[in-house]
Amino acid sequence: MTSILDPKNTAAPSVFAPSALLRDARRQKGLETVDVPTVCILDPDGDMVQHLRQSGLSQPFKGWPCYHTDLDTFSLAGQTVGIIGRVVGAPFAVLVAEELFASGCQLLLSITSAGQITPHSPPQFVIIDRALRDEGTSYHYTPPSEYSDADPRLVATAMAALRPNWNVAVGSTWTTDAPFRETEEAIKAAQSKGVLAVEMEAAALYAFAQASGAKVLCLAHITNTMGQKDQDFEKGEAGGAADSLRVLAAIVTSMGSALR
Repeated sequence: MTSILDPKNTAAPSVFAPSALLRDARRQKGLETVDVPTVCILDPDGDMVQHLRQSGLSQPFKGWPCYHTDLDTFSLAGQTVGIIGRVVGAPFAVLVAEELFASGCQLLLSITSAGQITPHSPPQFVIIDRALRDEGTSYHYTPPSEYSDADPRLVATAMAALRPNWNVAVGSTWTTDAPFRETEEAIKAAQSKGVLAVEMEAAALYAFAQASGAKVLCLAHITNTMGQKDQDFEKGEAGGAADSLRVLAAIVTSMGSALR
């Protein structure tokens, strides 16, 4: 295999499994095998993790064996959930997702700030129902296609939970590996497809979910216009963490049946 353009047998099992990596990481670190919380959150921006730590609301999960990240736990919607910050980009997000589901996670929520593609008034939350595959990771999990799709049941459940109280939309995003190559031509092409925002993880996470059967839901918090206006990137209270946590609490409350 010499090129990302070469055909891939996405149905073939991988020789390298996350369980093998975690097994040896635990051995090297002297950790017992313990399950992570049933619900876990990816926080690419890291604002929620920072807010929770500074507020004394979270604590380290000492049994997490990942070489690259720290897992914190905190109480959300009456249950203990896990959260990992700074998981930026498709390859990193899927690497961590693989490890979380190999460690007992049953539902993974990812919420990231995103750039506006279709004009509206940010900030706004988007429940991502599909994502344009402008990254490389997803093609190792599912055959080539224009989009990676979310589980429609998870999307519907989240929308029902959020619609009464939040400025929320359901729609598509553009997942890119190259945020500083968001050219005018590429943005116009995304606009022509009705894409709402651009982010860096959803297409790959949805392809992983489709291939593995894992329950994954991605949200975008549209907070900027890619620096095209003054005082851009304003996320709200605590760097957007306060609103994001309230949104996640509503979703987690509604998702009980999805975990059975």
